[in-house]
Amino acid sequence: MTLQVEVYTRNMELSDHIGEYVNKKVGKLDRYLSNIDHVRVDLAHVKAARNANDRHTAQITVRGRGFILRTEESADTILAALDLALEKMQRRIERYKGKRGRRRLDVRPEEETAPLEEIEEIEEEPIIARRKRFTLVPMTEAEAIEQMQLLGHDNFFIFYNANTDGINVLYRRRDGAYGLIEPEVG
Repeated sequence: MTLQVEVYTRNMELSDHIGEYVNKKVGKLDRYLSNIDHVRVDLAHVKAARNANDRHTAQITVRGRGFILRTEESADTILAALDLALEKMQRRIERYKGKRGRRRLDVRPEEETAPLEEIEEIEEEPIIARRKRFTLVPMTEAEAIEQMQLLGHDNFFIFYNANTDGINVLYRRRDGAYGLIEPEVG
């Protein structure tokens, strides 16, 4: 099975060398996790980075049935940033596989984790600059915490709570613990 790899660039040109390198390296991710549907790689050159060693950024998003994993790394060259992001993705896949194996023992098979797109908020302008839509799949609070960690979301995670049959917001508190918002229609 060939892994579908989409490569996008921002503020840089995708040379043949970089394109081949990305496909060669990222195409091997299916060795670590077999049920990957496709992979998106975003490469960017940030001219206004505070540190010159962080001018190139590589973000890798892996999608499969019931999961989404994302890593992002910066370095002084685009290939170094890609290598760092790949190493981080391999660790994240191993962590996902380990937690998934342990969780299967006490979770019914029909419960899956829901993919969640990143939501960007712009605080300076009251205009809605971007809208995201995503499918909510029922999951428990423990599964939501796991998915939040796998996505690398540090602030919040929106999910459909299978126990309460409602949409909840999971967030990380300043003390490192988690909080849960259970909205009610009034």
